[in-house]
Amino acid sequence: MRQLLVAVVAVVLAGQAGAQAVPDETVWPKPRLSYSSAGTPAGGDSEQSLATQLSNPVADLISVPFQLNWNQGIGDGNGTQTYMNIQPVIPISISEDWNLISRTILPLVSFSDLTPDFGTVNGLGNTTQSFFFSPKAPTKGGLIWGVGPVFNVPTATNGIAPNQWGAGITGVVLTQKHGWTLGMLANQIWSVNKEEQFGESSNMFLQPFISYSTKKATSITLNTESTYNWVDETWSVPINFTVGQIIKLGGKPVQITGGVRYWAESPDEAAEGWGARLVVTYLFPKGKG
Repeated sequence: MRQLLVAVVAVVLAGQAGAQAVPDETVWPKPRLSYSSAGTPAGGDSEQSLATQLSNPVADLISVPFQLNWNQGIGDGNGTQTYMNIQPVIPISISEDWNLISRTILPLVSFSDLTPDFGTVNGLGNTTQSFFFSPKAPTKGGLIWGVGPVFNVPTATNGIAPNQWGAGITGVVLTQKHGWTLGMLANQIWSVNKEEQFGESSNMFLQPFISYSTKKATSITLNTESTYNWVDETWSVPINFTVGQIIKLGGKPVQITGGVRYWAESPDEAAEGWGARLVVTYLFPKGKG
């Protein structure tokens, strides 16, 4: 955990220096845990507009969140998990009317004290790579949506997760009005290789979310990041409440977010009780150097 906290501090300091001169995984095979994995409103690049765009998973805005998470109650009940998701979001214009949104999640994971003699294990988790084909303009009814493929890329080290490829489909739909954002991001990923070694994998991810962004660029968000394991027939349901604020570091917009998590449902030996989240998100509005 100390190594990941040091990494987050280094990321923040690096961002300041640069501005002045961006389904159910764990130590395998047991226990299994989850970490997540999901139109642009008027207003230009004002801080309020940026806060609203960040609530939209397919906004036409480059962002690089560094999301630090902490969970407890793992293994024999005394274990902890700390992981930092590096989550660059890159929109690419592919036509006059369509964007392709690339969303990547690369986890840096640390487990401690899962059993009395376990110690600490650090490593990479598998990477989740999503691509959303999304219209640049909302529908006449005001809906913003995107759909496309999602891949589980086997980047795990030190037994953090089953090191196998997976593929599936992902989608998002939302609406934004008067500072409010209401929507759902979902995906389904199936394993496509090494099933004789790691077993078959089939996981559904559901992320309903509601967020409100104030005129002072404060965002208040409530969501779940629920995973259903079709093979084990188990749910992982963390409920997250976070508050974010856009500030300027060296004249550049950065969102700082903090919050808590409560595990409403989880498999045996997985995370339970309360957890915490801290996010530093670097923003790169168009036309801003």
